[in-house]
Amino acid sequence: MTTNLLEKDPQPCRVIGVLDDGAASLSATALALLRRADLVIGGTRTLALLEDDIAPQAVRRDLTGCLSSVPGWIAEARAAEQACVVLATGDPLCHGIASYLASRLCIQALEVMPNVSTLQLACARLGLAWQDARIVSVHAKDAGEWAVGAAPAHGLYALAQAVRQHDRLAVLTSPDNTPARIARLLVAEGLGEDFQISVAERLCTPDERVWADMAPAQAAAQDFADPNVVLLVRTRQRPDAVRFGLPDAAYHQRQPDKGLITKQEVRAVSLARMQLRATSRVWDIGAGSGSVGLEAARLCPQGHVWAMEKNEGDVEIARRNVRDFGVSNHTLVHGKAPEGLDAWPDPDAVFIGGSGGELAELIALCLKRLRPGGWLVMNFVTLENLAAATQALQAGGAAWDVLQLQAARSKPILHMHRMAAENPVWIVCAQAGSASATAPAAAVEEGA
Repeated sequence: MTTNLLEKDPQPCRVIGVLDDGAASLSATALALLRRADLVIGGTRTLALLEDDIAPQAVRRDLTGCLSSVPGWIAEARAAEQACVVLATGDPLCHGIASYLASRLCIQALEVMPNVSTLQLACARLGLAWQDARIVSVHAKDAGEWAVGAAPAHGLYALAQAVRQHDRLAVLTSPDNTPARIARLLVAEGLGEDFQISVAERLCTPDERVWADMAPAQAAAQDFADPNVVLLVRTRQRPDAVRFGLPDAAYHQRQPDKGLITKQEVRAVSLARMQLRATSRVWDIGAGSGSVGLEAARLCPQGHVWAMEKNEGDVEIARRNVRDFGVSNHTLVHGKAPEGLDAWPDPDAVFIGGSGGELAELIALCLKRLRPGGWLVMNFVTLENLAAATQALQAGGAAWDVLQLQAARSKPILHMHRMAAENPVWIVCAQAGSASATAPAAAVEEGA
């Protein structure tokens, strides 16, 4: 039996967690190490908070805006055999600097001395058990107010996904992503009646205040003192939604003539052929009513769906379906492909629900942009489009296969039932640069 024993460095850089009551929050050991340090690294506020406990001759380095320089500062101090301390907030390994430093320095170069997390402290103030809380940090670059359908680059995106999947959340805020902005996100996502929000301001200081169990609409218009943390508790049961194979009637559709929705049976096979994973990035081109993209969004809770539809009326119908589905990982764009696709990240799967006459160009672009192992799936109801698609795939060197699917549904006739056939649909699946196609990922829907 082999044991991997982590050997301690005799002179590591100490990463010390601090609260806003300064020296009072530190253990005797941590305080002694700080007072003997030759180099002290910290943020502007933390350095000022502990100024009286830093040796006069010690070098002070403000890491604000200079995070990438910190590993080099530590390495230089260690090479010079200088005692080094990094001041962090709360627990440095909970969305803190310690994990960043550990990824750039050997783990033996650091000794982490954690404090109570500010989130843990806020839960203690409210008597709220937090072992099942989802921790989310929105301490990111300001991306502005949350907008429904925002892409993953938005600073509040992770929170928007988390509130859909968890009942208790502990949120590390920032001066830009404030409690009020978080409350406005909940309202925008239709969750204003589903959560209560609590805000803990300036913990461990004489100005400490805790605002408990507010409605998001109330908190959305209120200013809170910085620094602060947010606790979200769901008050309405989270829906246990069907992820896959919803009936066609579950979607808003164009009236009086129903159409531009991939029928349930074809949708199920197309989604299966897309080989989706929890993290898949999906394109839904020619979204129509949005049915395929919306079920893909539910099947890929850590992924994202980018959908495009050229018809303005159908865009509004799709938006209604997005609201009813309650997903936050779906971006719907009014436009005509291929224009605008260059702004989307490379996909793991593509579903084409209508090409607007640029089918060959669109297929070539999708084959080029698909990530390794990605699939393109297309549904056709006309021989001409089927022929155009297979010719484009052949020209693009893709491996492809075609499945003809024809379903019949029972319908009442007097006191009996008959079978009414749906239009036959060809499901064309392709993968770029493969020798054979045995399971695909993008679908074209035309009246399917």
